[in-house]
Amino acid sequence: MSVRFSVLDLAPVVSGSTSGQALRNTLDLARHTERLGYHRYWLAEHHAMPGIASSATAVLIGQVAAATSRMRVGSGGVMLPNHAPMVVAEQFGTLEALYPGRIDLGLGRAPGTDQATALALRRSPEALSVDDFPEQVIELRNYFGADSKVTPAAGNEPPIWLLGSSGYSARLAGLLGMPFAFAHHFSAENTVPALALYRDSFRPGALDEPYSMIGVSVTAADTDERARELAAPQALSFLRLRQGRPGPLPTPEETAAHPYTPLERQMIDARLADQVMGSPPTVRKQLDALIGRTAVDEVMVVTQVFDHADRLKSYDILAGLYEDGFAPGPA
Repeated sequence: MSVRFSVLDLAPVVSGSTSGQALRNTLDLARHTERLGYHRYWLAEHHAMPGIASSATAVLIGQVAAATSRMRVGSGGVMLPNHAPMVVAEQFGTLEALYPGRIDLGLGRAPGTDQATALALRRSPEALSVDDFPEQVIELRNYFGADSKVTPAAGNEPPIWLLGSSGYSARLAGLLGMPFAFAHHFSAENTVPALALYRDSFRPGALDEPYSMIGVSVTAADTDERARELAAPQALSFLRLRQGRPGPLPTPEETAAHPYTPLERQMIDARLADQVMGSPPTVRKQLDALIGRTAVDEVMVVTQVFDHADRLKSYDILAGLYEDGFAPGPA
């Protein structure tokens, strides 16, 4: 199976720990997955969330690129409406100049936070609209042109991706001839329609042919039961976020002791149903079916578990299941 595998990291802050430890874990996971042969390592932009430490995405990308030597490193993604396109061009032009051929710039249009925080980022109620997102993307790309006066962006354009969880960015990526990454891990019901829209609307641009990737939540362990136990805390964390009570990733003990209402239990089960989790044979079966159904070129794996060692092991198991999709680096 000629599908590449990559990593999406939110730098999770777990209960009883700190952002500093979360960021050190990110650097450790990046080095570990590079040795295993994962193709790229992306960091996600979220703001004012106690359980996510990757808010200064460009800064963290630079640290991960410095800690590794081969894998591509990028944003999954930068939420472009939160930033002046020129500033994003300067940041990623700098990264591309420092680490040529290794940087990706993934762009999203969601705020990555609540409305109050989005207002604090954008400084104006009028800036909360995302109606001009296509124009922002084009403006950003122009700053990387050889005749641009924006240094060091000029001549240092990394590959630019569009990210999405609906058909909007899928169609835009197709019309602009750009690579497209879909957030299957939190919008599974829209995955196949969005990918079809991307391919149907594709016109040659940055790429001659469409290239698609999906973000998938994967938890692999020795047994199906253990995998579900490991996955449960991030499902509870997602539930609390939806209830307006974001916090650090809870412990397995906190998760088991939570007094779930019937509706909460239903939401948890629905959340877990869209994820790939289980023993090695179960994970292989579920992923094979998903890859076959979506016909993607690449799978970007996000694994949110409480213990860092369990997260490393999950990526180990996956690498062992799909040897053709990996290019191992030096030990």
